Amino acid sequence: MADDYVRRTAITRLEVTDEQRALLEETISEWKRGCQLATDMAWNVCNAKSDVQPLAYDDVREHTGLGSQHTILATHQAAQAITGCLERRSEGKTVSKPTFTAPTVKYDTRTMTLFDDDTVSLSTTESRVRCDLALPDADDGYQHKYLDSDEWSVTESTLTARDGEYFLHIGFRRPKTDAERNTAEDGTVLGVDLGIENLAVTSTAYFFSGRKLTHDLREFEKVRAGLQQTGTRSAHRTLERSSGRELRYVRDVLHQASNAIVDEALRYECDIIAFEDLTDIRDRTGASWGHKWAFRTLYEQVAYKAEAEGISVTQVGSAYTSQRCAECGFTADENRPTRNDFRCVKCGLEANADYNAAKNIGLRYVRRGQQSSRRTGNSQLALKSGTVTPKRGFTAYPEGFEAEFTDKPRPQRARQRE
Repeated sequence: MADDYVRRTAITRLEVTDEQRALLEETISEWKRGCQLATDMAWNVCNAKSDVQPLAYDDVREHTGLGSQHTILATHQAAQAITGCLERRSEGKTVSKPTFTAPTVKYDTRTMTLFDDDTVSLSTTESRVRCDLALPDADDGYQHKYLDSDEWSVTESTLTARDGEYFLHIGFRRPKTDAERNTAEDGTVLGVDLGIENLAVTSTAYFFSGRKLTHDLREFEKVRAGLQQTGTRSAHRTLERSSGRELRYVRDVLHQASNAIVDEALRYECDIIAFEDLTDIRDRTGASWGHKWAFRTLYEQVAYKAEAEGISVTQVGSAYTSQRCAECGFTADENRPTRNDFRCVKCGLEANADYNAAKNIGLRYVRRGQQSSRRTGNSQLALKSGTVTPKRGFTAYPEGFEAEFTDKPRPQRARQRE
């Protein structure tokens, strides 16, 4: 089962000749055609991999230059894309048939082979090509952690073309240990609220601003709308390049944010990171579809980075986390007069609305443990100056604790994590 594995991705540039470049470019083009053909056939017909593959395999094989295994992978990619659309439709969202424009192609252990001399063999539409991996000179580069280890095995990977270069996102996995399967049910909890003004706010008062991301997403949308309206072939090519730049930019921002959240959990010695349930987050926040994708991607990034540190990541119910007072528990719409401000009409607490919501999210996990027969109810919420539980109240951190205690947003940290 997928949940029984820890998964990582090591990204490396490929050193390719002009002949290899032409073959890889042709393979990417045929991959996009194959995925689109399978999607066109399966749309409004089926979405399971086991159904899309027999439906579309023969046509994809006949009308593209893909080999048999890449044809199978293309039908699976189509099934995955259609399933995503059906999930959004079930949430009441308007969806359209997926289109494949990204300059990528999937590989698995049948279509890709890694060798001990730091080369890789890749299937193309004509023959296999063997390319050098452009790895760091130092043996302590993070890619070597996976490439040189018997503990990690290669799994599905992705080849991406970008600005004339080719990058291989090599997937690795290893079985979870018993300790990783039995993640801590009790412990110190970091609550995280996601939003527009602030992309992420923690219960320890760490703020990661979302203003620049929101502005840039709107600018990308304006450019995309203009190019789509133009409709020329040149505009279509420019649209593909623009979409690639947007995706890389957003992923970079999310990596910075996910690193910061995990750093905060480590700094405050947290065992669990609790997010609100993301199911209806677009409706709650008024976010665009791009933001909703960003929220889910951020959660996934935090999950795998935290897992490497032995920290569990979970979601809790989101109801009333923005209207409930984290101090006295009084819940009312009037408690949140503006998007950014929280003022409890009962106890008078004034706080940043996102910070108050982050504490409520963490407290919801703590309370859930007290009501569960499977847990001891010993969870505690991490705050900027101490911990709190509904029963024992607030406990200050010991004197000399190195965290900076301030209500003001701290500067964003962009320290890179593997």
